[in-house]
Amino acid sequence: MTSSKGSTKNNETKTRESLKSKKLSINKNKVKPHKAKKWVHYKQKCRIPILMYHSISSGNALRVPPKQFEEEMAYLKANHYYTLSTDEAIRAFATNSLPQRKVVWITLDDAYKDNYTAAFPILMKYHLHATINYITGFDQKPNHLTLDDAKVMRHSGLVDFQSHTVQHLDLNELSTNVQMQELANSKKWLDTNLRQNTQMICYPAGRYNQTTIRLANHLGYKVGLTTNEGLASVDQGWYSLSRVRVAPGISQQTFATLLENGY
Repeated sequence: MTSSKGSTKNNETKTRESLKSKKLSINKNKVKPHKAKKWVHYKQKCRIPILMYHSISSGNALRVPPKQFEEEMAYLKANHYYTLSTDEAIRAFATNSLPQRKVVWITLDDAYKDNYTAAFPILMKYHLHATINYITGFDQKPNHLTLDDAKVMRHSGLVDFQSHTVQHLDLNELSTNVQMQELANSKKWLDTNLRQNTQMICYPAGRYNQTTIRLANHLGYKVGLTTNEGLASVDQGWYSLSRVRVAPGISQQTFATLLENGY
């Protein structure tokens, strides 16, 4: 008879082997991200739904179960939404143009491990792009994405990574010097390890102040995301963009309404 301890160890080994196999498969078969052929300029300011997710699991108000996440991604695909990358979202706001009328920017805060094990396969299945806001000081923390995980996801062409600071502290309660460290060091870590120019800062818990905005601009961030609810527009300010919170248990009709109205 196999002991429960031995059974648990075997299951953990199988899980690691499964993830390893999945990682190798993704590396060999890089998914080509969808590219819009022609952007259309609009007279009115673009208003874009920026979906806000966190953990793709269950347990509290910030966790959306995988089944619901897949149903929502399937809805986006079936209704022909174009999923923006960070660079494309910045272009949309800067030029007041869109690759097509129906667009959405999917964001996941905190970079939980289930973003890789649960959300990523769904994004791959429906060929949708998402942005993960990474807490760089948590890369070795249990239940969070490692740098290797991030590299695999980024290599797919369907995920980009942006800053969620180093330690996920309330920025509005920090001194100017500590805010600078949180913003600068997280950007440097992402720029160096992912060989990119990190363009966006997502404020932990949506907390920020005018010093945060000034420092973000000084460091080269182009946009800042809040937890203020609603569709995003540059009328709100480049560093004060609203998002659409996706709660667990909502209906598909509610999800459709959120995409249209932001609330």
